[in-house]
Amino acid sequence: MSKNKDSNPNSPFQSVKGMRDLIGDELYLYQGLAERAAEVALYYGFKPIETPVLEKAELFARGAGEETDIVKKEMYTLRTRGGDHLALRPEYTAAVMRAYSENGMQAWPQPVMLYYYGPCFRHENPQAGRYRQFWQFGLEIIGTKKSIADAMTIAITKTILEEVGLENLTIAVNSIGDTECRTNFRRDLLAYYKKHLKEICPDCRERLKDNPLRVLDCKTPGCQPIKEKAPESISYLCGACKEHFKEVLEYLTMMNIEYTIDNTLVRGLDYYSRTVFEIMTTPAPIPEAEVGTEKKEEKKPLSIAGGGRYDYLAKTLGFKKDTGAVGVSIGVDRVVPLADKSKIMPRIVKKPKVFFIQLSFDAKLKSMEVIEVLRQAKIPMAQSIVKDSIGVQLAMAEKMGVPFTVILGQKEALEGTVIVRNMDNRSQDTVKIADLAEYLKKTQK
Repeated sequence: MSKNKDSNPNSPFQSVKGMRDLIGDELYLYQGLAERAAEVALYYGFKPIETPVLEKAELFARGAGEETDIVKKEMYTLRTRGGDHLALRPEYTAAVMRAYSENGMQAWPQPVMLYYYGPCFRHENPQAGRYRQFWQFGLEIIGTKKSIADAMTIAITKTILEEVGLENLTIAVNSIGDTECRTNFRRDLLAYYKKHLKEICPDCRERLKDNPLRVLDCKTPGCQPIKEKAPESISYLCGACKEHFKEVLEYLTMMNIEYTIDNTLVRGLDYYSRTVFEIMTTPAPIPEAEVGTEKKEEKKPLSIAGGGRYDYLAKTLGFKKDTGAVGVSIGVDRVVPLADKSKIMPRIVKKPKVFFIQLSFDAKLKSMEVIEVLRQAKIPMAQSIVKDSIGVQLAMAEKMGVPFTVILGQKEALEGTVIVRNMDNRSQDTVKIADLAEYLKKTQK
């Protein structure tokens, strides 16, 4: 993963590999996507939650699974001076379940519906759309085993992605059953893969020792032909799981949500049960004019969101009983570059309508009063009160393309007025500071 093209290699410090700065418009896009996603979630009855970036490492080890890649290879952990073993949050779900229990949410009306947005940390190989500090937006519905919750989670996620301008979405779903019916599936899957030990990758051979289901999550090209002929979890579903999955699919059909059943979809964490799903998009091809001399390659589907049901997580974490739950996380770093920028720019960011110019020390003293008048009237403005030259300030206004400049000189500062200049026709009026907001609003209608 390359640095920003404008980065300075001679800087005494560089950001840590796999992590980067978000500055200006890029950060606005991240904030705006979270704002738009939160708005959708709120309308569906979700409430916000933010968990600490640091948690006890055991929370994620138990939740994700001791033998998962996240726990064995990717978690950032540390020991405190007091001897506590902590980890930077690699994912949200276990932390949200911990918060659900610790804060007595079991006593709330069920289910409890929560959404979150924030950074997670995994020591992975950095590549396009994947960083070691990455951002997730997610939904969790805790306190129900009803199939409608699974379908609703998928539907809301699809809505969020469409709201930010993504197209060509495909939804893959599967059911991996519960502890009752998964035993036979694991047994037969293990037996099948043992016949192909010499053909599969080293990681898959290791996964067979700990959790055979995880071999189906392998993306290594050489393992794909073997995976395609592996036993299918749907064939092993017990009556209850089969009915649950049938209901999920019926709900999706009723909501006009197209989907495909992917028999190899298992997700990569131990806490999943029954429904699992993934949402992908195929990025638009690069226009011929922009391809240049490079070979034009067909864009591959990109996974941008995934989740599923995790009815056993609560008990795995040491709570007294199982708690039905389902959730999803959206990979913000992958969605932002594909989103419609006009749809995810946060509402707080508005194109300036006015550029404020000041011309003397006395004007600087009164500058904040004028800026506050504009702020309270919610008139987007720009300024550079550290500058002294009117030429420099006017050039900045011209470059930004603002329709009006508000000029405060020494004479105006003493009289409590400003000059408002129309940048199109260069006409100007002298206006009292107290009347400035009303004047601008009338002029801009």
